Formats: sequence, C-alpha cells, structure tokens
Amino acid sequence: MKHAGSAALDQLEPLLTELRALEALKEKARGVFYRRSRAFLHFHEDPSGLHADLRLAGDDFDRFRVQDEAERTALLALVRKGLA
Repeated sequence: MKHAGSAALDQLEPLLTELRALEALKEKARGVFYRRSRAFLHFHEDPSGLHADLRLAGDDFDRFRVQDEAERTALLALVRKGLA
C-alpha cells in the first residue's frame, strides 16, 4: 500500500484541516502528523480506498479506512481520544 499522493490528500483536505487545528500534532509533510518527536498519523491509498495509519499505543500503527465521511469522523474521534 503506497503513501497517499497529492490527489488522495486533496480528498482528505477537510479532515487534514481539522487535524492541523489540534495543537498536540505537527504536520511535518502534507498528511504526515507527529506527536512530539514520533510519527503519529499518516495516510495510504490502494484500490480498496484511503486508509490512515494511527499510532495509538506502543510502537505499532493501527490501520483505519477513511474512504467516507463517517469513517473520517470516527478517525478524528480516535485521534482526539489518543491525544487526551
């Protein structure tokens, strides 16, 4: 699964805008967010759609589908919970 390209990130722009508003996150490159000095969230695309890799705990990322608005809303809730 490849990292999300510019066109894919364009589809996620409303979500990216909300993520940028979270003070605990820093966007190092478009669509790549860090918490402190660790990678926290980034996006992928493949034939099945758009996905987010989110590090909630430990060293591993969990993958979440973000193809539609409901999935994006759920991801944003997870991010907020993970930052709390």
